[in-house]
Parts: sequence; C-alpha cells; structure tokens
Amino acid sequence: MVRIITILLLFFSLTFGAINLNKANSAQLQTLYGIGPTKAQEILKYRKSHGHFKSVDELMNVKGIGPKTLQKLKSQVSIR
Repeated sequence: MVRIITILLLFFSLTFGAINLNKANSAQLQTLYGIGPTKAQEILKYRKSHGHFKSVDELMNVKGIGPKTLQKLKSQVSIR
C-alpha cells in the first residue's frame, strides 16, 4: 500500500510540478531523487527547527545532502 501511494505521489509531482519543501510530508519527500526515509526526516527536522526554507539551496544545510544531491533535486523542488 505504501509503495502504491509513493508511486502515485511521484506521478502527481512529475505531472503537476515540483514538490514544495515547505509543505511536503515525509512520503512526498521520499519520491525525490536520493531521498529516503532518513533524509526525509532530516529535511522535516531542519524545517521544524529553522522555519520555512527561504531557498532551495538551503537544502545544503540539511544533514546528508551535498552538492551533487542538491543539483539533482533543484528541478524537482520549490519553496512556493
């Protein structure tokens, strides 16, 4: 069931645009390139501690996300 939901979320995100870093839940974040449960939780933890992301580049401050991952994520995420 979780797999089906994840596939549907990926389909909708690719069809309707980027995933909003400031609104996405763990399941939505996990549809992104290189983001599994651990990194999704780190993103949520960062957002809870620091407030809304002000730019996509701020993902570099999240534990486990480096320059290569950020480059691949940029086209898949937004802050609006």
